[in-house]
Amino acid sequence: MSYKPNFHVALFEPEIPQNTGNIGRICLGYQLHLHLIHPLGFQTTEKALRRAGLDYWPHVIVSEHQTHDDFWNYIQAEDLNPVLFTTKVKLPYTKCDFNDRTILVFGPESRGLPTELFEKYQTATIPMFGNIRSFNLANSVAIACSYGMQQIHPQSF
Repeated sequence: MSYKPNFHVALFEPEIPQNTGNIGRICLGYQLHLHLIHPLGFQTTEKALRRAGLDYWPHVIVSEHQTHDDFWNYIQAEDLNPVLFTTKVKLPYTKCDFNDRTILVFGPESRGLPTELFEKYQTATIPMFGNIRSFNLANSVAIACSYGMQQIHPQSF
């Protein structure tokens, strides 16, 4: 199965296979292109990843980028507009414009994205009001992707 993606999601050095599996399911449900940027904290053939993605994983459009440079070169070559998600900025994701050229970039679960990237690309945050460091990665992706889909397909929401 293939589809024209509504937009893209990138996981920068993901560490937890269950999160990646759940995000793959989100990507398939919203017809998004998932990018995995190495190094990964797991093998994409692991039982935990397949279980979290259920039997959907083979149908997800997934691209693996072996290095950070490979990923950033891909973005440039494909003329994609990255939005980097972090807890270290104030601009809420609801101020971002989503279209088929958008690629949402999320960092590893334990440390987030490198701060030096924030000067080069648009950044956004998911506002939090409780006493927590961050939301779970898969939940964060679901929140941002749901909002993006509302912009792209408002008639469905």
